[in-house]
Order: sequence, then structure tokens, then C-alpha cells
Amino acid sequence: MSKTSGPAGPAPRVWDLPTRLAHWLLVVLVPFSWWSATNHHLAWHRLSGYAVLVIIVFRLTWGVVGSDTARFAQFVRGPRAALAYLRGQFGTVVGHNPLGGWSIVAMLAVLATQVGLGLFAVDEDGLDPSPLAKFVDFDTGLLIAKAHHLNFKLLLGLIGLHLAAITVYAARGRNLVWPMVVGRGDVGVGPPAVRFTPLWIAVLVVLVAAGLAWFVAGGLSLRLPKG
Repeated sequence: MSKTSGPAGPAPRVWDLPTRLAHWLLVVLVPFSWWSATNHHLAWHRLSGYAVLVIIVFRLTWGVVGSDTARFAQFVRGPRAALAYLRGQFGTVVGHNPLGGWSIVAMLAVLATQVGLGLFAVDEDGLDPSPLAKFVDFDTGLLIAKAHHLNFKLLLGLIGLHLAAITVYAARGRNLVWPMVVGRGDVGVGPPAVRFTPLWIAVLVVLVAAGLAWFVAGGLSLRLPKG
């Protein structure tokens, strides 16, 4: 039997479209950012970084105003909830479980740090500085660039843990990937009472996030004094 269908019809909706798009865009953009930096395509690397910035701002905002399963209040729980989940005493989970919730928070925090550091970093010869590098001196910019590289290793570690968790769940017969593709998943009970935020609100949030990213990456630098 499919995890997205059952005897009574399709499995219930769990993930909204904006959450799924943000997830899969990051799946594409993070390795592309690594590839473009490794192969010295800095223009592409920065564009990719700006796109990640838009997604981060969107996801943080969507975690407050988005659909139930996208909201931080729904899946960010305390240590007791995480321990109860590990013991199998937490009950039915719709969306992120308590451990997965903290994984999402950690991933967003590290991604935000990565983009923030990248905005201030400078290269070794100082010929191609980042948009906000003019706010720091050259030596500080170099230190930020090194921190940018080190933080990426931390990001890789989190990604590795995320993939390991997906593998463990798959070995136990639960597919976490496909529901994030189609938006539907088997939660083991009847259709969950998930409230979905209208898509027009997601579009508005994306526009605001894109405007903020433009201001930080381009517009802010246009307003700096010359010389």
C-alpha cells in the first residue's frame, strides 16, 4: 500500500506547497553554492547565496504565519518531549517530530550564519569583496571568510545527520522523502486537522523576503557614502 494512499483514498495532506518548495530549493542551492565556490564562479556563488537568503527569511516568517505543520510552535518542543519521543511515549506526530524539529532549527541557524558570514567575507587579494565587506576592515573580512568555510563543514555535518535519519526511518518502513514531494503522508490515524495558510500569503512573504535580500545584498550598498 502506498504511503500517499489508502483504502479510504489519498493519504491526508501534511505539507503545504511553500514549505516543500523551500525545502527542495535548498536541496539544490546548497550543493550549487559549494560547486560555484569550488570552481571560482563567484558571481554564481553570490546569486545562489542571495537565493538562500530569500528562502531563509521566507522560512523563518512562514514558521510564524504559515500552515500548522510549518510553524515553529507546532514542532519546536522541549527536552522532555524529545526524550518521550525517543522512548516511544510521545504519541502520533503530524509533521516534524520533536527531534526533527530541532534539526530544522539547527539547519536554519547554520544556513543563516553561512549566508551572513558570506555577505561580509573578502577574498585573499581583496579584489572581489562581498557586498557588505565595506563595513569591516580587510583583516576582519579575511577572518570572516575563514569562518564561512568552517561553518560550511558544520552545515555538512547537519546534512549528514539529516540523511542518516531519513535512512533509519526508511529502514523501519517509513518514507520521509515522498511526502515532502507530494505533500501527503501516512500519519497512522485519520486525516489530521492541519490548517493550511492561503498561498497568496506565501507569495506576499516571498516578495518581502526578496525585497529584504535585495536591500541587504545590493540596495544597502547603493546607499553607502562614496570614498
